[in-house]
Amino acid sequence: MIRFLPLVLKNSTRNRRRSALTVASLAASLCLLGVLMAIYRVLLFGGDPTPAQALRLIAHHKVSLAQSLPIAYVGRIQRIPGVRAATPWQWFGGSYADPAVPRNSFARLAVDPSQTFRVWPEFTIPDDQRQAFEQQRTACIASRALASKLGWKLGERITLVGDYLPVVLDLNLVGIFDAPEATEVLYFNHEYLRESLSVGSLQRDTVSQIMVQAAVPNDVTSVAQAIDALFENSAYPTTTESERVFLLNFVSFLGNFKLFLLAISAAVTFTILLVSGNTLSMSVRERFREVGILKTLGFTSPLILGIILGEAGVIALAAGTIGCIFAWLLCSIVAQGAPAFIPGIKNLGVTPLIAGLDLLIALLVGLTSALLPALSASRTSILTSLRHTG
Repeated sequence: MIRFLPLVLKNSTRNRRRSALTVASLAASLCLLGVLMAIYRVLLFGGDPTPAQALRLIAHHKVSLAQSLPIAYVGRIQRIPGVRAATPWQWFGGSYADPAVPRNSFARLAVDPSQTFRVWPEFTIPDDQRQAFEQQRTACIASRALASKLGWKLGERITLVGDYLPVVLDLNLVGIFDAPEATEVLYFNHEYLRESLSVGSLQRDTVSQIMVQAAVPNDVTSVAQAIDALFENSAYPTTTESERVFLLNFVSFLGNFKLFLLAISAAVTFTILLVSGNTLSMSVRERFREVGILKTLGFTSPLILGIILGEAGVIALAAGTIGCIFAWLLCSIVAQGAPAFIPGIKNLGVTPLIAGLDLLIALLVGLTSALLPALSASRTSILTSLRHTG
């Protein structure tokens, strides 16, 4: 069969326009399939957490992430054995500068400055900037990725306009910290936010979540259980879980991502099958007389079957290769522009395993779609083939 490879390659491009269009359509579908597999891998199998992430827990309302917890819970959690540090973690929606500009969208969080670098020990910042953040009520700090994107410098005046928290915060950028991942986030003093809210506001004494850092790995499970047991019978019961599980739950607000991605992947695979099946059927139908001539020259039915399947394999693999290249480019673009709080999104990419699966799916779909036309052609008698007029 190997010695007929030049014939297979030549037949694959005998109708160059149709072959090019077929490869392009299959490559587009396989590119989408590769991107979906990459997203699926990142969201559900994002890799092992870092040592600091493995020690970090998030306590939130047991019923829903949309419900708040009393701020008093922070102090009570800090007194639990095995807790190294705890801080309120209040999402501040609102807007910065022109909200219609995508670059102005980033995570804004109110925290306890004295606990921030104990809860996130992997963050590094000069001591003087850290002290300024802890001592100045209106101080804020930003990740280096965010500061670089927006061109912020130390001393920058940053105004945040709230929406569901009806306040306007005038902040002073006193520090820029480095994070292991390209996190785009701004932290400011939760006490400043609390004082800015009107007296008697229900939001004044509540917080979205509480970030907790355990002392050692062996304490993580016991600390989570102790927190939930402490507030089990209160009006605000909690669920305490790892950082990664929490962020995946947050993303799940958009729907069942797993089912969504699997459904689209199945639809894309089915579309590839239809496109390649239709194209290869047309190609084989046009060559019935040629098949009869080949049989007259001594080509056996299995050999003709192999040649036709080989042509389908060549087209499918070419499309798969192009699709993987474009999937890699798209993943790079998405990773750069996606919100950094989505777990592992900055590591989105086409791994060798994904590329291999994409090429394998392309090959299987190509061979499957060509199988019936190839069998029909290879089993046709010489007389019938020669009588065929196209």
